[in-house]
Amino acid sequence: MLKMIHRDGSGIDPAVVILARQYLQLVDPDQLFIPEHETIRRPEIQAQIFESMFQEGCVLYPPPDRYKIRFLKKLVDSMEQAITDPEEDEISDDLTACLSQLIAQPQVSEGLAAQRKCHVYYTMPLPGLNAPSVIILESRYLLASSGTTGLRTWEAALHLGIYLCSPKGRAFIKDQTVLELGAGTGFLSSLCAKYLGARHVLATDGSSEVVEDLQFNIKLNGLDSAGVIGTNILKWGHSLDGTLFTTHDIVLGADLVGRVFYKPGTPATGMLLLP
Repeated sequence: MLKMIHRDGSGIDPAVVILARQYLQLVDPDQLFIPEHETIRRPEIQAQIFESMFQEGCVLYPPPDRYKIRFLKKLVDSMEQAITDPEEDEISDDLTACLSQLIAQPQVSEGLAAQRKCHVYYTMPLPGLNAPSVIILESRYLLASSGTTGLRTWEAALHLGIYLCSPKGRAFIKDQTVLELGAGTGFLSSLCAKYLGARHVLATDGSSEVVEDLQFNIKLNGLDSAGVIGTNILKWGHSLDGTLFTTHDIVLGADLVGRVFYKPGTPATGMLLLP
């Protein structure tokens, strides 16, 4: 996800790791957890921030420039507030130069930028440098499009992902066949297939557009050739055809949106889920 070794051979400070996770998850800069003043004014910490987040080539899929600008402005402002001795404390030239270069570049309109897809790294808030992380290409700032809300990852999926990464949650998934309803971007399905030891995962959604994007995210996480995860369109009231497993041990659903109704054939979906 990001470089974990500083140029002098030492590991990255935990405060920088937390900051980097927020940066790569595109957390709103106004809601950032920024290191304390005693930490962030240290030259070695500022160097680690630049080298792990802003140095060219350090992140495979960096955030959009508009987000970088907002993030850096918030960061530099915090560094300025942390200064106690103007003659001794300084702000990294690399960080300020990076901000100046970004501001000088022409930017697309805010409205157009909001419609563009961007890569988001969702890392589970677990200790250590090897916490499970799933990368998703999504319409981060789009609430809904073409009648679907499945083009971005929502908060309930993140909370469920955190639970599934706990010892109790992992026990539910390990060696099980998993069916996800309303998989959207595929965050939960990818998490189960990549880190939680699922025997097989079937990610489903009612939108063909969403399923197409979901397939791309599976490939983005290196799961397309593993044979442990598949996708399918599943609409309420219809059964799944041509799938490897006719029943599933675990059914996941987060941020499901739909209408309650009854018509002949509706029980078919519910019956499919029963072992």
